[in-house]
Amino acid sequence: MSEPLSGALSEPVVVVGTDGSRAAAAAVEWAAGDAARRGLTLRIVHAVDRLPYEIARYPISVEDQLERAGRRILEDAVQAVREIHPVVRVVPDLVEGDPSRTLRREAAGAAEIVVGNRGHGGFAGMLLGSVSMHLAGQVDVPVVVVRQGLRVPHGLVVAGVDGSAEAEAALTYASEEARLRGCRLLVLYAWQLPVHTFAPEITYDVDEVRRAQEDYVAEMLAAHRERYPELDAEMRAVCAHPVPVLVEAGEKADLLVVGSRGHGAVGSAVLGSVSRAVLHHAHCPVAVVRPPRRS
Repeated sequence: MSEPLSGALSEPVVVVGTDGSRAAAAAVEWAAGDAARRGLTLRIVHAVDRLPYEIARYPISVEDQLERAGRRILEDAVQAVREIHPVVRVVPDLVEGDPSRTLRREAAGAAEIVVGNRGHGGFAGMLLGSVSMHLAGQVDVPVVVVRQGLRVPHGLVVAGVDGSAEAEAALTYASEEARLRGCRLLVLYAWQLPVHTFAPEITYDVDEVRRAQEDYVAEMLAAHRERYPELDAEMRAVCAHPVPVLVEAGEKADLLVVGSRGHGAVGSAVLGSVSRAVLHHAHCPVAVVRPPRRS
């Protein structure tokens, strides 16, 4: 029997948006695997956005066509999940409205939100910039962006840290993912020497700075191992810009996790430049994690 197309769930759920595209199918598969590992319900959401058709140049009603197409997309997604993860409880949900706003509402009851990087329209059809603008860094749960394509498991989760609260939240999420997957965790701390434009005479002892950064990382790793003693975790301090370091590490990772880091209230100001660049350039699934709101 199929689950109802809508309805509130009391427990946190893994939410995935789909439009039937290949990228969305990859997102559904990733979300189903994570729901299975976490023992959570998977809610598959398709948004029926009527706005493009609610103008005079479209004289015929497309309401039934849009709903029928949406239900077929959900049925195909549910069938795909049942073939690869038959024990996962699946709740397909056909909703009306703007896709990004719909997913932001879904965040209230979600453990995480998963989307494809692009597709035919709807959730996965938004450009990466739009996904970043409307979801990553804006909602209180991790947002995972998945690209289509065949993936070979590497047994590695990579987390980027910088000592901020956002990075601490990203590290916690990455640690849980590594624990659930039974794989290694690589924590990368990329640092750069500060550049003083108006005081070029200032110099640094690079070896001294490097030792200080490595000591900082060692302290962070020691505290982390107390929380997750069972993890095979390694932490590296690298003198380089964080984006190429993280993107390169992601080539051999099953998941790359970064913090939101931004400070603004709207759009890309909320999503930090590093997170935004990693979303655009990394080829593995990327999770953007925001720290819990302070009460």
